[in-house]
Amino acid sequence: MSRVTLDPHGFYRRLPLAPHQMRDRLTPVKDAIVLCHVGVPRMAREKWSLAIDGLVASPRILTFADLARFRRVEVTCVHQCAGSPLQPSEPSRRVCNVTWGGARLGDILAVCGPHAAARYVWSTGADFGEFGGVTIEAYVKDLPIERVTADVLIAYEMNGAALAPEHGFPARLVVPGFYGTNSVKWITRLTLADRRASGPFTTRWYNDPSPNGGASEGGQTVPVWSIAPQSLIVAPAPEARIEASETCEIWGWAWADGGVVAVEVAVDGDWQSASLEPLNGRSWQRFAMAWQCRQRTTVTLASRATSADGEIQPVSGRRNAIYSFAVTAT
Repeated sequence: MSRVTLDPHGFYRRLPLAPHQMRDRLTPVKDAIVLCHVGVPRMAREKWSLAIDGLVASPRILTFADLARFRRVEVTCVHQCAGSPLQPSEPSRRVCNVTWGGARLGDILAVCGPHAAARYVWSTGADFGEFGGVTIEAYVKDLPIERVTADVLIAYEMNGAALAPEHGFPARLVVPGFYGTNSVKWITRLTLADRRASGPFTTRWYNDPSPNGGASEGGQTVPVWSIAPQSLIVAPAPEARIEASETCEIWGWAWADGGVVAVEVAVDGDWQSASLEPLNGRSWQRFAMAWQCRQRTTVTLASRATSADGEIQPVSGRRNAIYSFAVTAT
């Protein structure tokens, strides 16, 4: 497929909602996060195609009409930006919860006959340009092939409507539970391979230091794949003024790849367990705690989540660091 027009060309993003604005369980499309590393490709649906090659018995080129013939499924999930790859330890609070519609990647690959040696799926987007002083021929990411059999999609709808150009029209990869950088927009190629992809977005960027200090594939780093446990207080809002004599509900959202099993809320560093709704698929989970200050003062509120595998939000230094702010009881 020939190169497409980029409009805009170059890094493009839309300012995300602040935590106190994330009141909707399902985020409207107009409020969903937008971050495009090198621009927004523009292409017609009828000219789009998806090549599938590499370690497969039957390479294919699918048109959009071919894609639409696969069984359509929906997945509602948290979609979170991993943050800037140039500042990987800076907390990322660019997040939304949306419903994707499309075809299961597992169904698509099944007709191609993956080889037993295939360990990774490389995904290539139509976007190209320059990022971080590096020339990008195409945006390429990868994911372990065992993830495909879960709920990975080639999506062409978002909240029941066709994708907007900035969200990957006409079709994109969606990897629920993985940071958004892995859900390649404007996807044009899938390659099955026995090794990780070698481009800058899998080698130079989007790799974190290994948490246990041990060696991993590619050295002392781990890929930025699974979403780490995180939580945000939605209400009250930062700098809110609250009646000291009234009981206030502190509530927000928590999420992680695999779900969250506990959330604690702190008032001036005093951590208490909050109520937490059960995990429902891949969506974020609501937590809440009743609180009465009983005196006129300014306090700091914070929340921290624990994932199903026991990981707890860190205080600082990671993209999922604890979010805190002050409110005043009057």
